[in-house]
Amino acid sequence: MQKTQRRYDLDWWRVISIFLVFLHHIGMPFNGDGFHIMNPSSSKLLDDIMVFFEQFRLPLLFIISGIGTVFAFSKRSWLQFIKERALRLLIPLIFGVFVIVPPQTYIEHINTYTSYSNFYKGIFDHIEVNHLWFIENLFYLSVLSIPLVLFVRSKHAVRYKNAITVFTSKRLGMFAFVLPLIIIKIVAKHYYPEDDKAITNLSSTLFYGYFFVMGILFAGTPTVWESLKKYRKTNLLLTLMAILVFYAYYFMPNDIASSYWELSTRWRIWYGVSALVSWSVICTLLGYGQIWLSKPSALLTKCNEAIYPFYILHQTVLIVIGYYVIQQPWNIPVKLLVLALSSFIVIVFIYRYIVYPFKILRFLFGMKNK
Repeated sequence: MQKTQRRYDLDWWRVISIFLVFLHHIGMPFNGDGFHIMNPSSSKLLDDIMVFFEQFRLPLLFIISGIGTVFAFSKRSWLQFIKERALRLLIPLIFGVFVIVPPQTYIEHINTYTSYSNFYKGIFDHIEVNHLWFIENLFYLSVLSIPLVLFVRSKHAVRYKNAITVFTSKRLGMFAFVLPLIIIKIVAKHYYPEDDKAITNLSSTLFYGYFFVMGILFAGTPTVWESLKKYRKTNLLLTLMAILVFYAYYFMPNDIASSYWELSTRWRIWYGVSALVSWSVICTLLGYGQIWLSKPSALLTKCNEAIYPFYILHQTVLIVIGYYVIQQPWNIPVKLLVLALSSFIVIVFIYRYIVYPFKILRFLFGMKNK
């Protein structure tokens, strides 16, 4: 992969994956899983659909971030790279924690306070990262991966790149990489069963970190992309099979499953099946993306610039709007549509007329100078 080559397909997947995060959070008040705001009723069908997309939307974002880390490093020393990561990640994180996230916490506990100003006086008692955990984790992973990136760029990595090339040139070679992922998820979940996304929760960090590391290795091994493209139809077939297994197990009645396996074993099977879906879907998307999404466009240029502020803003906007939407006597499909459209419009408006024109806000949102 040449350093000067622009990967438009990866740009598109970054935009698409963050938009999927937006849609996921739109559905959270209505799927019954627990969120900052919850609709009085929930939809089991919505939850059944969302559980599939949960398996790959964030892993896709992490693998693309790993690839982007190599590109960001390509023209910088490691000190310059840390400075660039701090400006692009830490500044928006700190700004977000004190400005963007607090309205979410206020809405969640709105009946406890007389006003937002009254709530904000005690802001240091309510420091949370919420959806910005991704930015926090990405900074830590970026810094920790510096030795790996330096190794991948060195001549010492040639034999390992050649081994990966030989391995992935096989029709099923890419799928062998799912085995370490399954082991990591099952073992890490045994010791860290929590679902939170804190960097200290190793079941989350190691799982997403695996995709991040694979992104670094993929970026440094161009023949991997040729294999993903060449075997995309095989990968699609394997993905469809993985999805069938995933939903067959998901819908299996508990009384049947419990007659064969104890609860801990059932969870291990679930973790393994989920990891299989995560890896297979991503391999398929990265293969077909080279066919479908490899052309530049004016829309992509605009989306590429806007997507980071969009991500930072999205959850706060939809929670504030959603708080009022869920109180309406409408059915769930209508509430979903109203919340999605109104939130999207407000986010785009804030970006275009408040963030985009002003240098200081561009800096605080991690954007480059115009």
